Formats: sequence, structure tokens, C-alpha cells
Amino acid sequence: QVQLVESGGGLVETGGSLRLSCAASGRAFSHYNMGWFRQAPGEERSLVAVISMTGDSTYVADSVRGRFSISRDNRKSTLFLQMSSLTPDDTAVYYCAAHRTAYFDTLRRDMRYYDLWGQGTQVTVSS
Repeated sequence: QVQLVESGGGLVETGGSLRLSCAASGRAFSHYNMGWFRQAPGEERSLVAVISMTGDSTYVADSVRGRFSISRDNRKSTLFLQMSSLTPDDTAVYYCAAHRTAYFDTLRRDMRYYDLWGQGTQVTVSS
């Protein structure tokens, strides 16, 4: 069955950078729109960024726009999140997720469309 596994999280100082990866098993990765979401302690899970199955279209949340970028390598079935200028407000568990029923490059920002999730990777930004 298809699985998603995040990696690349860790501890970083304010102003630092991290690159998260999400490796997908199976053959259908290129047919999925993909997203990154995050959840801080005591808060609801929220959208970080989404990308179309072709990589041609992206959306990045206002809170991280200009600092984070989303990309994918369909040949390697891998999703990426490049994070720069990190602040303590970025501390959270970061999850990748797949919209497996996406219609071509139509992007969805609502979590309810994403039906396959990884286990998450912790990002901690120190003051």
C-alpha cells in the first residue's frame, strides 16, 4: 500500500533553515496533489503549502509565504518543503499528505481533501 514518510526535522535556531522531505511508496505519486500541514501544541492542524501533481501550481499560506517553498520530484516520488528565516512560531509537527482523488492540477486547501498522511516530523525553533 502507499505510504508517506517525512524526514528532515530537528532543532534549529531562529533565522535558520531546514529542508523537509516526504518519501512516497508506490507508483501513483505523480497522480497526487500534495500538501504540507503543521500542528503546534494545543493548536489545530493548519495548511502550510500545497502543490499540484505536475508541480506547475503551488499555494503557500500567508504566515510562511516568502520564507517557505514547496516542490516535488516525481521521478523520485519525493515531496520537499524548504524553510528559511525560521522563528519559534514555526515550531510544530510537520505532516505531508496526499490528495489522491485530485483532478489534474486543481489545488485544494482544505485538509478534508487529503486522505493519506505521514506520521510527521518535529521542527523546533529555539529563541
